[in-house]
Amino acid sequence: MRHGTLVLLAERARAYADLIGSNANMQFEDMNANSMSRPYKKHTQRLDEMERILRFLADELGRIPNAEIKSNNVDSFLLREGDYKLDEVEGRLKQIYQHFTQFKENNGRLTEKRNAALEEHYVVLTAIASLRQHPSSRRTLERGREDADFEISRSLLQDDESSNAGTMFSNVAGVLPQADQDRFARALFRATRGNTFTHFQQIAVAMQDPKSDKEVHKAAFVIYYQDHRTGGNTSAMTERIHKICNAFGVNTYRWPTNHEAAQQMLASLSTQVDEQSRLLKAHESYLMSEATELLASPRAGSDSLIEEWRLFCIKEKSVYATLNLFEGHMNLRANCWYPAEDEDQIRAMLIQAGNGEHGQSSAMLVSDRGPLTKKTPPTYIRKNEFTGCFQELIDTYGLPRYQEANPMLFTLVTFPFLFGVMYGDIGHGALLFLSGLWCVWNADSIKHSVPALYTARYILCMMGFFGMYAGFMYNDFFSVGFNLFGSRWSPVHGGADDNVEHFQPAYDVLNTGAAGTVGPYPWGLDPAWHGSTNELLFLNSLKMKVSVILGVVQMIVGLLLRWANAANERSAVDFFCECVPMMIFMICFFGYMDYMILYKWVTPLANPPSIINSLICMAMNQPDIAPMFNPNIPKMLMVVTLLTVPWMLIPKPMILLMRHRAEVRQTGQRRQQGRGGDDNSNSLGGRGSSAARGDEEGGKLMVAEDHEQFEFGEVMIHQIIETIEYVLGTVSHTASYLRLWALSLAHQQLSLVFFQKTIAAGMTVSFPGNAIVLYIMFAAWFAITLAVLMGMDVLECFLHTLRLHWVEFQSKFYKADGYKFEPYRHRALLEKQAE
Repeated sequence: MRHGTLVLLAERARAYADLIGSNANMQFEDMNANSMSRPYKKHTQRLDEMERILRFLADELGRIPNAEIKSNNVDSFLLREGDYKLDEVEGRLKQIYQHFTQFKENNGRLTEKRNAALEEHYVVLTAIASLRQHPSSRRTLERGREDADFEISRSLLQDDESSNAGTMFSNVAGVLPQADQDRFARALFRATRGNTFTHFQQIAVAMQDPKSDKEVHKAAFVIYYQDHRTGGNTSAMTERIHKICNAFGVNTYRWPTNHEAAQQMLASLSTQVDEQSRLLKAHESYLMSEATELLASPRAGSDSLIEEWRLFCIKEKSVYATLNLFEGHMNLRANCWYPAEDEDQIRAMLIQAGNGEHGQSSAMLVSDRGPLTKKTPPTYIRKNEFTGCFQELIDTYGLPRYQEANPMLFTLVTFPFLFGVMYGDIGHGALLFLSGLWCVWNADSIKHSVPALYTARYILCMMGFFGMYAGFMYNDFFSVGFNLFGSRWSPVHGGADDNVEHFQPAYDVLNTGAAGTVGPYPWGLDPAWHGSTNELLFLNSLKMKVSVILGVVQMIVGLLLRWANAANERSAVDFFCECVPMMIFMICFFGYMDYMILYKWVTPLANPPSIINSLICMAMNQPDIAPMFNPNIPKMLMVVTLLTVPWMLIPKPMILLMRHRAEVRQTGQRRQQGRGGDDNSNSLGGRGSSAARGDEEGGKLMVAEDHEQFEFGEVMIHQIIETIEYVLGTVSHTASYLRLWALSLAHQQLSLVFFQKTIAAGMTVSFPGNAIVLYIMFAAWFAITLAVLMGMDVLECFLHTLRLHWVEFQSKFYKADGYKFEPYRHRALLEKQAE
């Protein structure tokens, strides 16, 4: 990475910022962080308003049935982004926004009018049904047609025999939501003390609420009550009922007094409803015409117009947000980071853009070379679709510091390999591998629908591949072994126990290489071990030792990367006081353990010793009864291992302390030499001596300010923690790699149990029932396999593999305290927003 300063002419700043965002990798620093001066604040506010309008329009389009906004085609937009201008898009957006808001207001008013007409329509229908059921109506049928015309014109519930001048029956009718019906009835009953009768009639058709655009089910009601009026005043009962209606937001309507008036009102309301519905349909057709323009694609294969406007606003806002980081007026200036190998390309791009301005130079890049900058550079890691997923796993733990060894390069292989060691099955690995291949093949279709699966498609392939690879090593295919090369064990007949089949080796056990002899099974586990009585015992020993070997090898690789970091930083103290003793400690004890394992495997021994007992005797300084090598070798290695502990603990803090004191003395001498001409001032008496002492104290203060504060106690405590953590951590980390053995064994045993309890059990059924039973058992076996071994076990092995890399491997060398290089790039910004 390289640090520099970019200077732009204010008149051409926007064009250059757009050019850099499209074709360069540059990260700018905020030059106005202290002053909070944002010269392009008005532009960002305009774009904020445009984005608000776009969100409003998107919500309105989302309410239209079958309206789909095409998106996720950033490449098409970037090719033709120059077709859009800020003023033109802003003007068109404001015009469409005004049309939509006016339509929404008119539509709300029309909907309210239509709802009012519909509600009154249903109130009249309820009144007609009530008039037909009234007793006076039934009496009119008996009295004849003439009396019927007289009786139907009378007031509802009015009785001539019981009426008087001050007492009559009144009613209040209206419509309320069905959800409030019970609460309304209870409130009315309590307020009137039961002196009212309320009839509810549910409305079958739901009505649209103009405020929330939701459908609401309502009910028509009529309240009958005895009204005592004096003169022309409203009774207390009427006022009380109207207050309750207002409290519930109920719409009240006039209740028809006779059948003829009800029919007239019904006809008039039907006409109003039809007119309001036609107006609403006209407005909806206008909305569809406006929406069609926004939903259409301006070019073949591009996004919808509203989506392209959204991407344009995001891009323009990023341009002005970047310019807000610059300081100055006529000439804008900002510090920046960029890859060193891109410097020539950036300069050529700026020169080419400046030549278009009649040879005038509008931009200049000034690089800070050598010691001009003391800032820590950001970490820039180039990655592609294959390495991106693995890099995200590393970055989740922590970003590497600048020029620190990146674990991702090793994780590309070690992560899926260690997963395969845990998973270890040909069949299950093949299913996982095919799943990853399907994701790779259909990457475009799942990129936006299932982004997590799209990102992890390559790591799924790798994990499946190494799962098959380890499965061939274990010779395990859905818990069944393959006999690919012929077993190297032959059965022995006539043993003492006829129920147990015994085997003897048919290969050259002593590895003599004599003519006519064959070697062991060429690849993986001999199939004779499958089903044997001591299979589990043998696999436990084998997988446990393989796990320890792989763990020690990976930790040694981590120490080698620590060497590389120390060499890159040119830190001889870290290299000789930490890296070297750490490597000696690792090899002298754990490397020796791996050597004994491998030596025991490849060397025929008459009485092979126990490696665990040898290590215990080595650590406890006890005599080994059956040593594998000369007894003095483990003693010598243990002494060297113990000597590395004080080597890691003491020298580094002492060297740092002496180095700090030397720097302070040198700085003090330079200060004294700079003030050497003032020594004669002491002859002026006490006043001069005081001035000299003041200068001396000031010199000491300046010396202290020139160096970072050094606390030897803190350095020593830190070194003690580092030493203890490494020594004890190395032991625990080696044991932690045994999870490779444990999970592999658990996977193999689960697979075996599932197979035996399903398919193998179905094979024991006699014909013809075995066909049906096998069909059912296979379905059960496949379902359990997908749920447990292809689901939970994959996740479990993945998490344990991640822990081995984060803790056991990366802790040997990885500081992970860097900060990410985030260049200003239009494509990265738009793709992130699209996701």
